[in-house]
Amino acid sequence: MVENYRWFHTNPELSFQEEHTASQLAELLAAEGYQVTPGIGGHGLVALLNNGDGPTIMFRTDLDALPVTENTELVYASQKKVTLADGTTSGVMHACGHDIHMTNALGVARYMAHHKDQWQGTLMILGQPAEEKGAGAKAMLEDGLFERFPKPDYALALHVDPTMPVGTVGFRAGYAMANVDSVDIILKGKGGHGAYPHMTVDPIVQAAQLVMDLQTIVSREIAPSEPAVVTVGAIHGGTKHNVIGESCHLQLTVRSYGEETRKQLLDAIRRKANAVAESYRAEKPEITVKEGTPSLFNDQKLTGSVVETLRRTLGDDHVVPVDPSMGGEDFSRYGLAGVPIFMFRLGAVDARRLARYEQLGQKPPSLHSPLFYPDAEEALQTSVTASVAALLDLFGNKTDQP
Repeated sequence: MVENYRWFHTNPELSFQEEHTASQLAELLAAEGYQVTPGIGGHGLVALLNNGDGPTIMFRTDLDALPVTENTELVYASQKKVTLADGTTSGVMHACGHDIHMTNALGVARYMAHHKDQWQGTLMILGQPAEEKGAGAKAMLEDGLFERFPKPDYALALHVDPTMPVGTVGFRAGYAMANVDSVDIILKGKGGHGAYPHMTVDPIVQAAQLVMDLQTIVSREIAPSEPAVVTVGAIHGGTKHNVIGESCHLQLTVRSYGEETRKQLLDAIRRKANAVAESYRAEKPEITVKEGTPSLFNDQKLTGSVVETLRRTLGDDHVVPVDPSMGGEDFSRYGLAGVPIFMFRLGAVDARRLARYEQLGQKPPSLHSPLFYPDAEEALQTSVTASVAALLDLFGNKTDQP
């Protein structure tokens, strides 16, 4: 399994470009007796193993990597380079642990194929593209995922956590990850000379006021009990010291859990942007909302059942509740499609390494960092044990736990 992990780590591919990654995973799954169908929603794949009457359970892994230049100095570090859409060159790296996810799914698939006497039903291993863009699950569903293949009774997934020690898993019932929306606002002005501002309508001043006005949405319009984030991640305007430009472009990320709060945030952003423009005698701004991933809601009953299994398998001290995250995860879309889902977190860093970071007064490298790497062998021992135990119980284990 470690050899498989290192192959995936060394050969990363960006979202919707996972051709070789998907082909490698498909070949390895087919060798274990799975019926593999590739090319779903891009480079997505479905691998089915039928083992008599029983439930259909989906175990999902994501396939894609990030445009991050690896700086771990591992002997198997990614050396891959790509040219991005804007013409710049970047490294490519599995900086979010999808290489662990794929290797875990492969280990789970192998165990289940070689221990058919312990379960009955249909196991679906799902290899999903473009999780990092929040688009892969939607692409697979729109390509007929649950019409062309059995709709699962349950769906499981895991995600590495760089702050948790290997040997542990984390869980959260209910909302676990956020709605993620991107908002682009183009404030319009009337350009002119910086020496004669009274003859212009300054879009940068509008932008400055709007950035501050947006801060009051969460602090003054959203109930304190409702988590919400409005972040202005980029602002682009102007060309020269003494030139007042024609426009200024703001890029926002907006995070929430419930749909009511989501709508309230987006409505408030529109209202405040229009109000700023009106107060400066400017044209109405262009406001574009791109809905990203919906919030991930772990099914309460399924979560409770799996957590009980994990505690029995790993021990109570190794199964811990975790805080919800404002990050996004498009595994949520399978839940919205009517499948009870549960995603748990996997401790990915050796406890001694975490202790050393703490001793140095440092935070461990986060996901998406060029310095992040998991302690793969130890993490996979826990992940496969936990994943298989959860599946066997959901299938109705015919023998003792592994």
